[in-house]
Amino acid sequence: MKKVLLLAVTCAFATAAFAQTPETEVKVRDNGTKKIVTKTGKTNVGAALENTVDAAGNVVSKAGHKIKHGSQKASRKLRKSTKKMDKKTE
Repeated sequence: MKKVLLLAVTCAFATAAFAQTPETEVKVRDNGTKKIVTKTGKTNVGAALENTVDAAGNVVSKAGHKIKHGSQKASRKLRKSTKKMDKKTE
């Protein structure tokens, strides 16, 4: 499953990279002069991929913080219970 997901993401990035080639457009003004406009920017696919990567990074970061906080709480509880047991045995 991980390999399929990795392959799909790789293909999507490759497609987005090819889609981001600059586009040149020539506009003719009312007075007859020409204006060359070059558009370089993210395509819809590229923007969606970036947003997805950012969202996934946020989820992973939050999960990491929650795991760290949980392990710290468990460590404190263990120390407290160990001290209680130590006092009872004395």
